[in-house]
Amino acid sequence: MRTAHEAAGEAAAKAGVTIRELHEIGEFVQVYRLFDDIWHPDPGNPPVTVELMVGFAHAGGYVAGAFERGTLAGASVGFRADGTTLHSHVTGASIGRGIGLALKLHQRAWCLERGLTEISWTFDPLVRRNARFNLTKLGARPVEYLPNFYGVMGDAINEGDESDRLLALWRLTERPEEPPREPYTVGVSVQGGRPVIGRVDGAVVLVATPPDIESLRRADPGAGRAWRLALREVLGGLMVRGSQVAGFTENGEYVVIN
Repeated sequence: MRTAHEAAGEAAAKAGVTIRELHEIGEFVQVYRLFDDIWHPDPGNPPVTVELMVGFAHAGGYVAGAFERGTLAGASVGFRADGTTLHSHVTGASIGRGIGLALKLHQRAWCLERGLTEISWTFDPLVRRNARFNLTKLGARPVEYLPNFYGVMGDAINEGDESDRLLALWRLTERPEEPPREPYTVGVSVQGGRPVIGRVDGAVVLVATPPDIESLRRADPGAGRAWRLALREVLGGLMVRGSQVAGFTENGEYVVIN
């Protein structure tokens, strides 16, 4: 079996990057600029400030960058939470090149080396590619639905939408079992690009997501809002009453066990 460090090294090599912890002001400024290029946030709403990165790194938190031939191509910032958990506050990288996976595996190795056995983070439940990456690629599991967690977010990705989030928990020494797929009921389906709310009374409930919520928000804000409210009602409602998200299908559906 590969060690955590070997897995992280292999992922970084495949992505063509070198990943290391960051400690200098100039490096934190590079991260700030990279995140600005990714999210294009309002001036008063950056994902993380340089000052916070300074504080997190000095206090034993996780601030790391992925470099491609000396140029920063991805970064991740986290702080220690309760017990043996690191909360990964923000991670950003070029999409589709494996840099995000390399950063996450580096973060995993960093945590295990320090006796931390869990990583938590939040993500938008409507962003299908992130849900698939988090649940399928990493094996993390959502443990809480957080309505409008950060308030209304003004940036190029969120487009002024309310910031409902799923709190994901990645148990670093475990691999979750694959969930059953049948029999199931359909809690949310897609019809004409919009959500249709169905039944949530089955042993297994499937909750669909839009193929590309970011483009949909720009093209049809009303449809984006409808998706937000549908997942808040169905997925959020199921989780509040104790149902567990156990996986994510190839068709872009959350698998929820009642």
